[in-house]
Amino acid sequence: MNDVIEVSGVDAGLSDDIEIDLTSNVDGWPDEAILAPLAARAFAAARCEADLRYFPGSELSLVFSDDAAVQILNRDYRNKDKPTNVLSFPGGDEEGPVFGPLLGDIVLARETVMREAKASGRGFDEQLVHLIIHGILHLFGYDHQIDEEAVIMEGLETRILASLGIADPYRIDP
Repeated sequence: MNDVIEVSGVDAGLSDDIEIDLTSNVDGWPDEAILAPLAARAFAAARCEADLRYFPGSELSLVFSDDAAVQILNRDYRNKDKPTNVLSFPGGDEEGPVFGPLLGDIVLARETVMREAKASGRGFDEQLVHLIIHGILHLFGYDHQIDEEAVIMEGLETRILASLGIADPYRIDP
């Protein structure tokens, strides 16, 4: 998958007021027939559970990449010279009450997503949906840099994931 796939409207289970563009710049990701419904499902659940407000006709971009590319972005934009699972680049004013029309870009690193899925015992799809939701929340101004913000964001992620039948990724089993 090397081209942009648009996911919008009734076919994706979304309202007609959002467009999700999917782009892959590396091999190894699932086919867009798998990625598109996962992305739509993640956004729809986040929108509903988090009551996300955005301009009608807004656009979200998901870039399915690899550790090497994400490491460069992480180094250049966050001064952390290592790969990470997901990076979010907001497209507009995070301080406004309504976001859009360009919500931003979410970039995912395939190898890290796979490693984390295996380490957690969760399926790849569940891990990917979690990280897409995590990225979406970042685009809407949520953060986890300080403990109080982390509690709010992680609690919201847990509720969104539960609405999709996905277990709490932050739960620590004894």
